[in-house]
Amino acid sequence: MREPARPSAFLFRQPILDREQALAGYRLSFGGSEEVPEWKAAAALCATYGELGMQGALGHHRAFLGIDADFLQEDAIELLPPAGVVLELQLDEPPDQAMLKRCDCLRDRGYVLAITDYRGIDQRSRPLLPLVEIIKIRVGKADEDELREFAGSLRKLPVKLLAQDVDGHEQLQRCCRLGFDLFQGRCFARAQIVSGRRLSASQTALIRLLDLVERDVETPVIEDAFKHEPALTLNLLRIVNAVGHRGRRLAQPVTSLRHAITLFGRRQLRRWLSLLLFTPGDATADPSCSPLLQVAALRGRMLELLLETGPSAHHRNLAELAFLTGILSMMPLALGLPIEEILEQIAVESEVRSALCRYDGLLGKLLALLQCFDNDDAIGCDRLLAVLPPTLALDRQDLNLALSLALRWLNGDCGQAP
Repeated sequence: MREPARPSAFLFRQPILDREQALAGYRLSFGGSEEVPEWKAAAALCATYGELGMQGALGHHRAFLGIDADFLQEDAIELLPPAGVVLELQLDEPPDQAMLKRCDCLRDRGYVLAITDYRGIDQRSRPLLPLVEIIKIRVGKADEDELREFAGSLRKLPVKLLAQDVDGHEQLQRCCRLGFDLFQGRCFARAQIVSGRRLSASQTALIRLLDLVERDVETPVIEDAFKHEPALTLNLLRIVNAVGHRGRRLAQPVTSLRHAITLFGRRQLRRWLSLLLFTPGDATADPSCSPLLQVAALRGRMLELLLETGPSAHHRNLAELAFLTGILSMMPLALGLPIEEILEQIAVESEVRSALCRYDGLLGKLLALLQCFDNDDAIGCDRLLAVLPPTLALDRQDLNLALSLALRWLNGDCGQAP
């Protein structure tokens, strides 16, 4: 086997949603790795998947990995977990018999195969149709008549259609009507932000509670506010009894609201309330159900992790503010309000306000960095890495590692106090 390339590249991810717009997986790819020959890219990506422990980090979500014709024949491909990946066949030419035999073998071993860049039934796709479970179509390059023809010709086959490059809710709904099952892109992160928009009653209640926690008021005041929100009270008691105190099971169930608030702790209460703002209709706030919640929680946790590596007390103090900063940066999309109007309702530290409104300070620079990282902007990431202070020198691999650790936290023990 060839020695896989180990590029110093960004590991980017594109969410893949199902028909309910819940997260189904991530398409993983390298960014900023132009120096890596194309034939090495698949091997390097699969090696990185293993080195960063992405199977455990992604939980029950699959990683979609591009596999070229050269790497398809390598034994190393079978080191990937069949239940954790989808192998996207990136083939420019019609497959030969050796390639078809290899695909059949991988399918027998439990791997899910996908055809990329489908352009209709032709010499490239026809031999592969009996072997694949997913067909990817670039919806940005096809008009509605072409998409209808593609979907209609595949309707009787036991395959799922994946719409690639979905850039808005309108396009997603149109693809749904045409029979697509999966959708790759960041259409969930497109929202109309309107000044003065009215919030729902549940959103208003959550913001009021979050403001009380941020202002560090006395526990009885927070307790009284919870009493006006029976559903939140019930779920808080459930979480505390399920998780216990700092991960340790409790000898007796907690039935007192004040006791639950004390055991949960202000830091974890702040996290829980801020995450609930992304799922106001469901107080359980399951991160796996909302792609917007996933991005917000990942951004907050990655900010924490990057600052916790800093050598000074200043960095560690900023780490205490980092999670809320990351969460609040996504609030305009979740609530449809400008960040300035949101901050009028929640008391935050001056460093948080400066970071959110002007990208000022170290917290602001890191926030801008993670926004570029979320948008697959390798040039922007490199530019912002270069202007970080010497006391917090970070590189591409630091971001990749932080992503892996944040995903593991999110899909493992997000509900527990870290």
